[in-house]
Amino acid sequence: MVHDRGTDLSAERRTGKDGDEMVDQHLEMIRDVTPSADGCEDCLRIGSKWVHLRLCLTCGTSAAVTPRRIGTRGCISTKGHPIIQSFEPGEAWRWCYVHEAEV
Repeated sequence: MVHDRGTDLSAERRTGKDGDEMVDQHLEMIRDVTPSADGCEDCLRIGSKWVHLRLCLTCGTSAAVTPRRIGTRGCISTKGHPIIQSFEPGEAWRWCYVHEAEV
């Protein structure tokens, strides 16, 4: 899975950062997604700035922490999508909101 930020996560799909096998069943929800925007879609729509850009790895929603919204956490509460990835240049970590752990 390669996102336009240049991060290739295909080798990590079933393994953690250390190469250890992951048991988080939510990894099955990761899809090859196309980011919904080149930044936070809500921020772009209203002309606002964002920080901490994130990408939902189930649907491709790109969102950020803003004064009005807590980023892609909305994907899990409204759509049931638990895994996000940083969408910041140079960052490649992923997070499972359900288990509150890096995956």
